[in-house]
Amino acid sequence: MTSTDRRPGIDLYDAATFDGGQPHDQFDWLRANAPVHRHELPDGGHYFALTRHDDVRAVGKDAATFSSEPTIMLDDGAAGASMGDHKMMLMADPPLHTRMRRMVSREFTPSAARALRPRIDELAARIIDEVIERGECDLVSDIAGEMPSFVIAELLGIPLEDGRTLYHLTETLHAAAASVGVEAQQAAFGQMYTYASQVFAQKREEPGDDLATLLATGALDDRPVDELDFFLWFVLLVDAGGDTTRNLVGGGMHALFAHPDQLAALRADPDGVLPTAIEELLRYVSPVVYMRRRATRDTELRGVPIAEGDRVVMYYGAANRDPEVFDRPHELDLRRSPNHHVAFGGGGPHFCLGAHIARIEIDALLRQILSRLEDLSPAGDAQWLASNFICGPTHLPVTFRPGPRTAA
Repeated sequence: MTSTDRRPGIDLYDAATFDGGQPHDQFDWLRANAPVHRHELPDGGHYFALTRHDDVRAVGKDAATFSSEPTIMLDDGAAGASMGDHKMMLMADPPLHTRMRRMVSREFTPSAARALRPRIDELAARIIDEVIERGECDLVSDIAGEMPSFVIAELLGIPLEDGRTLYHLTETLHAAAASVGVEAQQAAFGQMYTYASQVFAQKREEPGDDLATLLATGALDDRPVDELDFFLWFVLLVDAGGDTTRNLVGGGMHALFAHPDQLAALRADPDGVLPTAIEELLRYVSPVVYMRRRATRDTELRGVPIAEGDRVVMYYGAANRDPEVFDRPHELDLRRSPNHHVAFGGGGPHFCLGAHIARIEIDALLRQILSRLEDLSPAGDAQWLASNFICGPTHLPVTFRPGPRTAA
């Protein structure tokens, strides 16, 4: 009897299911036995969980049949899901989504990302400088969380320290309400709104050469961007700008500690291995757990009837271990090629806008970690974010041989 013959308890809604990483025992069973699985919810509702690579890609590309409105979260009442006639780009469909994406797309092209490389390298060195003399740190909060916080702060034209503060607010917003409390999440949402409103007013009063100014002084459909438009953009950029890098570096290093042979190979030849290693870690870790869509009409998936209005949820971690696409799917192989992972969404209109910048951030940070933190090893158990939406450790204590700061 194989593992896929024994049905595990299936609960992809409970945040505790993702404590320690993706629930691959559940994903394996679902892919083999119920790839379009009707998942019941505590409130009596349901959604259809997709766990096969082909289905995740197909639904992600078909915005006409599978809408991002009113929200990409499992719960309709999620923060940002309903803002009257204002929409967050992530929760809009074409053609509105296309027009919104066009407003900022030039800031996220491959060439724009490459232009940021020198500054990202400087920030990576600075982050390691802050911990290297201590010989110990928290690899998530002191290193992995710092990089995207600093980069998005630079893009928005706000102080780097404020980027760090905003990162902590997003952690509260992403956590399961039961773990942090609804009041704490509401307070974090309010603090984010207050800060964004101040930035909006400042950038309109004193425009700069930054992304926040571009948005604050821009227009959407011949209508000037207002404070609520700006806030929704601000939350999206801060939130999405941190998730992939923070959770990939934290979760990736956690995986590498469990595979010392792979870590040694990466240390021995970073130039040769890093390009494929980053893609493999994205596949293996899958920082974003899911995205939800809503059926716009009656349809079916693999013969399973889907009614208009039904929720359909794409599980990226499951798709990234699909044995029909990946040989030895549960093995970490840093030289894996080709690697058609869907960690950035698998194509379609909602393919991750910041994918090019995220890859450069990850590359710069891993190079610094691998080259400067000698004898790096875990110093305790990892603690994981209590979330069914974002997967990654919140704390990963490590020790290493103390070293010098850079000359700069």
